[in-house]
Amino acid sequence: MASLSSEDACQHSEGLSLNDLESLPNLRSRSASISSTGSSGRVQLRHRVAQLMACVEDISSDDEIHEEVSRTLDEAFLRWGKKLKDKWQEFRLHLVTWNVGTASPPPDVTSLLQLNSLGPTTDMYIIGLQEVNSRITNFLSDLAFDDPWSVFFMTVLSPLGYIKLSSVRMQGLLLLIFVKHVHLPFVRDIHTHYTRTGLYGYWGNKGGVSIRMSLFGHTICFMNCHLPAHMENTEQRLDDFEKILEMQFEGEDIPSPMDHEILFWFGDLNFRIADYGIHFVRESINNKRFNLLWEKDQLNMAKKKEVFLKEFKEGPLQFKPTYKFDLYSEVYDTREQKSLFWFNEKKRKPAWTDRILWKVKNLCEVASKEGEFPEEENPISVTLNNYVSHMSYGISDHKPVTGTFKLEMKPLVSDPLVTLSPEGEWSAEHDVFMRYSTVPEFPSSAWDWIGLFQVTFRHVNDYVTYAWVEDDEISSNKDSKQVYMSASEIPKMGGEFLLCYYSNNLQSIVGISEPFQIQPSRTPIEGDLPEEESSWLQKPDNPESGGDSEKRKGI
Repeated sequence: MASLSSEDACQHSEGLSLNDLESLPNLRSRSASISSTGSSGRVQLRHRVAQLMACVEDISSDDEIHEEVSRTLDEAFLRWGKKLKDKWQEFRLHLVTWNVGTASPPPDVTSLLQLNSLGPTTDMYIIGLQEVNSRITNFLSDLAFDDPWSVFFMTVLSPLGYIKLSSVRMQGLLLLIFVKHVHLPFVRDIHTHYTRTGLYGYWGNKGGVSIRMSLFGHTICFMNCHLPAHMENTEQRLDDFEKILEMQFEGEDIPSPMDHEILFWFGDLNFRIADYGIHFVRESINNKRFNLLWEKDQLNMAKKKEVFLKEFKEGPLQFKPTYKFDLYSEVYDTREQKSLFWFNEKKRKPAWTDRILWKVKNLCEVASKEGEFPEEENPISVTLNNYVSHMSYGISDHKPVTGTFKLEMKPLVSDPLVTLSPEGEWSAEHDVFMRYSTVPEFPSSAWDWIGLFQVTFRHVNDYVTYAWVEDDEISSNKDSKQVYMSASEIPKMGGEFLLCYYSNNLQSIVGISEPFQIQPSRTPIEGDLPEEESSWLQKPDNPESGGDSEKRKGI
């Protein structure tokens, strides 16, 4: 169809002409008349914008109407910009992958976690470790208590307002996720899984561990992998990764990792630099000509030919290969070549073994394939802000790699399932009260509880005391319920605390109060138990143990 001239467009457009532009109040009222919702409203709006674009060709900058049109458009853009800002949310992730080579934590991780960064605050930390010490004595100890690496990161991050949201371990593979308190009510449906691939699937020295969740209503999966080593095992690495993708969450009512809106894949993936000799590789590194090595990187080559890898993205490898280094140095492997019978130990060729990739599911493309025609862009996006290695850490022959990401999403969940707050002044001098309300669809349970936590609490079991929402309820109405805690269970030293509502059905914290003060007792009792012991001794049972309620209450 031939396009109309600007004059023809003005004269043939349905009901819109230059006369209309001279009477903008009428134009606004008529625009309001077509503000129907849905795709038909959008089509009409686009049609009117096209008409306007054609007509403005005939408006002189000297005309009074020019200023009025400009002012009206400016107002529209400002309103739309505010609407976009209100509808979309930014969420910042900092992801770490590190093969720690059975070493203990370093004395400081400030640079690794970018704790001194002047940029926006990190909302969530994802820490994937490989080769955590898993000798039998260490592993059995870690089953009973938190492993040293988990304790270390909790010690660093909890004073900054982060809680350990979830963790999963399979022998030497460990995945930890920490999140800001304020986001807890909007992180739901948390599940973990692991897949062994070592020794034909019977040994967990190699494989993958995953944590998946719903974040503001969007599904996200984090997968930490340790794949087979050595140059010649590229196909084995790819086969193992495919197996991990297929087996994660298999048999559960959970989407597969590839069906999540966002999948982060990271770890010691063990891909090497093919073809080039060690001297060429090292010379390219010394001259910082990393781009000469990219095309022979086995993972880059695999992404070009393997269909299941093509949607994965990665930042540019603008840092030195992260393996293999002499310990406590920035010098690549300097071992003398040794030969013992059939064993020939060679210097390792440097390689980018430690990687962070991600994949975003194109929901608009999926909708189009299903016969729908989405009007809007993907409801969630990922932007990589920083992808670097950290050469100063020398406890392992691998250097850690970090990726800092910005998620932009349209929140599908904007209200917490539970809202709660303390009532009145809190002190160990008297019983105290709290009130909570739930959304109508909340799946409450007799096993739900409200915990009292210090503001620097480390994880969900790090409560000072708790109350069962049903057993300790004292009043209720159609809008809210009131629960009490005994004065004997309130910390006598006082301080700043939070209340958190834990859902047994959802296995997570679904509501959190604003921080509040507990007044110190005027008559402290000597010999009070340390706070870290009180969470297990102030109540007859741990709320997650699932014991009989009447027995817990001494009835």
